[in-house]
Amino acid sequence: MGSLELETGVVVIGGGPGGYVAALRAADLGLEVTLVEAAEKLGGVCLREGCIPSKALINVVEIAHAAREAGKFGLSYGKPKFDREKLHDWIQQVVDSLTGGIAGLLEKRGVEVVKGYARFAGPHELAIEGGEVSRIRFGHAIIATGSRINEIPPAYDIPVWSSAEALEIPEIPETLLVVGGGYIGLELGLVYEGLGSKVSMVELFPNLLMGADQDLVRPVLKNCQARFEELMLESKVIGIKELGEGQGFRVDIEQGGKLENRHYDRVLVAVGRRPNTDDLGLETIGLVLDGEGRIPTDEACRTQQAHIFAIGDAAGGPMLAHKASREGKVAAEVIAGHPSAFDNRAIPAVVFTAPEIAWTGITEREAEAKGVAITVGRFPLSALGRAKAIGRTEGFVKVIADPETQRLLGVGMVGPQVSELIAEGTLAIEMGATLEDLLVTIHPHPTISESILEAAEMAAGTAVHLAAPKKP
Repeated sequence: MGSLELETGVVVIGGGPGGYVAALRAADLGLEVTLVEAAEKLGGVCLREGCIPSKALINVVEIAHAAREAGKFGLSYGKPKFDREKLHDWIQQVVDSLTGGIAGLLEKRGVEVVKGYARFAGPHELAIEGGEVSRIRFGHAIIATGSRINEIPPAYDIPVWSSAEALEIPEIPETLLVVGGGYIGLELGLVYEGLGSKVSMVELFPNLLMGADQDLVRPVLKNCQARFEELMLESKVIGIKELGEGQGFRVDIEQGGKLENRHYDRVLVAVGRRPNTDDLGLETIGLVLDGEGRIPTDEACRTQQAHIFAIGDAAGGPMLAHKASREGKVAAEVIAGHPSAFDNRAIPAVVFTAPEIAWTGITEREAEAKGVAITVGRFPLSALGRAKAIGRTEGFVKVIADPETQRLLGVGMVGPQVSELIAEGTLAIEMGATLEDLLVTIHPHPTISESILEAAEMAAGTAVHLAAPKKP
């Protein structure tokens, strides 16, 4: 254990997309900043073993899938061959480049980076373990400790894969069971199917992606049913037994009131994440967690202790990197004395499945639960010129508006590259745009982005390319 002690104006605990952004913003505002990170490299789960490596891998698989589908355009290729080691090395190069870039940015801004595990030893003091520094005294603290993978009891002490391990591509198994039909399970299930594995999936609930409007999920469900060996909804893994080195696993699955035994070469457990807040010494400073283990905060990201802030997965709301980054900026600005607040009315969510799903603002499901009156306009990609031209007509775009004011409340979409389109809907909601604002915005032709305009026309009753209910 180190013996050095430091004093700083602002200490940031965690170097992920919330923490390092908070540190950079605070430094830019003239504050003295120290960042504490336990991992060897900066960037957090998202950069090191989540968002970035998974999207790099998804891109490779999509290229291979496009090659297989090219025959319908009169273009033929041989069967794609994957060099597992080369693929792994390329993804690692991408990750290393980005983590190194973060380290360089922090150094240029004068942020001191301390390695080690931080625990609160008092209202203005941290104890650090595992590094050269043992104590840090601070004026303000920003907790950005992220989250970790959930486990299931049947998998305790069993060498199943986590999402992080699956992204290392240790092998391409002949058969793979994915436990969990959320965004992580779906993305990785489709990845390994694309790499050549025979994939099956178990989901406890009756639908995939329970947090999304199910009309958005249906095209993905249809694709998964076609590409997976088996998709077991309303099913539960009761037991997992390793059969011996290289012999795979026996999995006991409860489905429809019956218990069945299956054999798989590998099992991937992807059943969500939980906050890293249980070993921070929060009881020392009087911070009480909510029922999900998160730290309650106000719109300024401030906790019950006015000089301590919490952001990202450690705080409430969806566990999304871009949400954490925005909160990091808010916390830094508030500490620096600037008026700033986190607005959660339009936090975009993206699922990089095939096809992609994205939504922002209120969903139809939320509107119904809250009793909010809405007008919805939908436009199918099958009626869009660009979608037909590229042979990707699966999916649609919908806009959700207030029927009285016509103000935009939400946008949902499923289809090719909708991850790149959802920002338009998010900006429109943040700016308080109405359907009329979308209608008079000229969208380039032929592009997938025209679907947003077309959906707005459907909601307004002014559609040209599809028949829509006429409105006065």
